[in-house]
Amino acid sequence: MLVILDYKIGNLSSIQNMLKKSGEPKALITNDIGAIREATKLILPGVGSFDYGMEQLRKSGFYDVLNERVLHDKVTILGICLGVQLFTEGSDEGSASGLGWIKGRTVSFDTARFSGNLKVPNMGWVDIQPVKTSRLFTDMHEEPRFYFVHSYHLQPQNTSDILVNANYGYPYAAGVERDNIIGVQFHPEKSHKFGMKLLSNFVKYY
Repeated sequence: MLVILDYKIGNLSSIQNMLKKSGEPKALITNDIGAIREATKLILPGVGSFDYGMEQLRKSGFYDVLNERVLHDKVTILGICLGVQLFTEGSDEGSASGLGWIKGRTVSFDTARFSGNLKVPNMGWVDIQPVKTSRLFTDMHEEPRFYFVHSYHLQPQNTSDILVNANYGYPYAAGVERDNIIGVQFHPEKSHKFGMKLLSNFVKYY
């Protein structure tokens, strides 16, 4: 059973609808701890601020059960946008500690490195560059591009955790993968055929 975690943040129905199109008609949106304990795959979506996201994880009772399922039971989890940022140890956006599954931080765009008239947030379609082999990109024949909306980006401590890079003013990590922990900064649920293929691969291969 694939569970989309409902902690009152994120485009839950959009993700569920895209999963249906991608071959997973029974993806469940839930805040039920029992269902999370039974899940075979998890998706942690999210939009908004880092500190609020962590507060909602704790209020929902998800914090401990997620650590148990992901770190102990090794259930595969996919973080989306704020969801993957919460995987890190902390963020420039606030003072809360993150889940700490990915060593490193979520940092603000360094606008001093920008040239031209780039603005924050980064909003729109951006090409990505996979930096290691992943089942997530199986048979994605065209140059993959995805829809982004964000003012902060991942800065993993270990380059081996980086799954994909993107470029907005400068190259940055736009996704991570380590064992059963996967996350992307972009929104597959808003990325049409590329997002559908990515979610289809997540359903099929993990």
